[in-house]
Amino acid sequence: RYYDVAIAEQHSVTFAAGLACEGMKPVVAIYSTFLQRAYDQLIHDVAIQNLPVLFAVDRAGLVSDGPTHSGAFDLSYSLCIPNLSIITPSNGQQCWDALTTGYYHPGPCLVRYPRGSTEDSIPLSKHTTLLPWGKSHRVRTGKSVALLAFGPILKTALTIGEELDATVVDMIFAKPLDAQQIADLADTHDLLVTLEENAVQGGAGAAVLLSLSQQSKLIPTLCLGIPDQFIEHASQEAMRQASKLSKEQILQQIYAKMQALSLSVPHSVPHTE
Repeated sequence: RYYDVAIAEQHSVTFAAGLACEGMKPVVAIYSTFLQRAYDQLIHDVAIQNLPVLFAVDRAGLVSDGPTHSGAFDLSYSLCIPNLSIITPSNGQQCWDALTTGYYHPGPCLVRYPRGSTEDSIPLSKHTTLLPWGKSHRVRTGKSVALLAFGPILKTALTIGEELDATVVDMIFAKPLDAQQIADLADTHDLLVTLEENAVQGGAGAAVLLSLSQQSKLIPTLCLGIPDQFIEHASQEAMRQASKLSKEQILQQIYAKMQALSLSVPHSVPHTE
């Protein structure tokens, strides 16, 4: 059953809360940037009551519809809300699985995913799998540097991992974080790099830093994401360039950090000026 509430995001969230109070399982399909309008309702009507509402948050990350439509802030404004869980799938199948996992979760859950199509090389299965709750997945084991990717930026992280011989982890959950994985990485690597298509202030990287602090882990950490500015209207690729989130720009920033830490860098890594 579908209800089109039109341009009434605040109403949609309160409506979903009311349905959940009466034993239904509502799904709020909404753009990341428009959920900002319903922030009060998200906290007061859903999170405080710990209601089982699933938020399917589309257009998360940079989109070519202008700065008003880029989902640059949802991780930052949602990570601080008690009871709210956050899943950041990295591909189409995992997005489907994440939505299923969030649907069956007994409390509020937000699944953020970008605008665009899934990769043709990753066909969607007709069957979904519940994701192990709060667990990340180490997709590549390397040396010295560990890349912690939140969302589809995992694809870029994997290519960088090959060039750096770095460990690459698909974090999957922004909340709850896989604190054990983070601790293990801190104990076995010289540098952690977090990657996200969200504002770097208060985002997933900041949550990783908090986890490290809570576990008394001291390790150099480079948090890469959308900088503290509004990214102007352009193609998605141009917006990523403006945010220094292209593969080459990420490599340069990692190289500069490794150089500052006197870590060995492969010759294939481009040097910064």
